[in-house]
Amino acid sequence: MATQGGIVFQEKVSRLLRGQNGKPVLKPNRALVLKDAVANRKPKKGEASCITEMSVLMACWKQNNFVDSLCSNEINSFYMCVEKAQADAKNKAGQSNIQGGRLPPKQATGLLKRYPNLCKEI
Repeated sequence: MATQGGIVFQEKVSRLLRGQNGKPVLKPNRALVLKDAVANRKPKKGEASCITEMSVLMACWKQNNFVDSLCSNEINSFYMCVEKAQADAKNKAGQSNIQGGRLPPKQATGLLKRYPNLCKEI
């Protein structure tokens, strides 16, 4: 069944390449074959956390001439928020090595090199 779908696809590609009267409609500038490597892109960074706690802490410092002892509650809440954010990030990183059904670029390249494409066009 999979080979039948591949044959149908190849027929469509050959029809596009031939066009009518034997003139090519589609002129590829490269071979119509997948590469054996994937671009190594870094994943997007997450959003910043603990912004409100940090701004409350800085406002407290400004009101109290940067005396830590007068802003101990704000400092504690900021540090607790940072610890919670770091724990969440560790859980998320450990939990999803494969992000949203996608392989990281290094793993994808490794698999493509292990199982390379056929170099000839069909």
